[in-house]
Amino acid sequence: MAEKRLVHIVDDEDSIRRSAKFMLSTSGYAVETWESGVAFLKEAKTAEQGCILLDVRMPEMDGLEVQQALNERGITMPVIILTGHGDISIAVRAMKAGAVDFIEKPFEKAVLMSAIEAAHARLEKNAADVERNEEAHVMLGKLTGREREVLEGLAKGLPNKTIAYDLDISPRTVEVHRANLMTKLGVRSLSEALRIAFAAGMGE
Repeated sequence: MAEKRLVHIVDDEDSIRRSAKFMLSTSGYAVETWESGVAFLKEAKTAEQGCILLDVRMPEMDGLEVQQALNERGITMPVIILTGHGDISIAVRAMKAGAVDFIEKPFEKAVLMSAIEAAHARLEKNAADVERNEEAHVMLGKLTGREREVLEGLAKGLPNKTIAYDLDISPRTVEVHRANLMTKLGVRSLSEALRIAFAAGMGE
């Protein structure tokens, strides 16, 4: 049995917290509720990974300020913004800051569920990306400095001659490094080597 997917509800209205928690719990989600953005931010670094239902209108810090604080702290849990006020400018700002969706209260169950599914899909993709990134860095650790430089050039789409010129070595030496790095990475094609390079953030 897979662990239940978690939703953090951050809303200063007790009735909203209770009704949303009941709706989500009966739909098979694990739910944590927070009565303010400030309370959530105090625990956010160590909070279990999940998606965040974040109310806009709250005392002390509004939802957009909480979202900004999460971004600044590098907390990548996906955010769904909730508001009882149809304010398009808020929606635009929330989406630009990375929100998955924007839902007006009172929300329909189907709309909320769809947004939460999208948020968890993003969460799973983020986790997979992090894992790929970590694996890629481990694999690149097998390469010499010069082999990494050659791979960086290849990831930027440069031909062997240009890489050779940039590194002040012969094109033949580039070919040797290229063959060696592919052996060390355990790949047979350049495209496989590039996938590892891109996963590690090379070529940007």
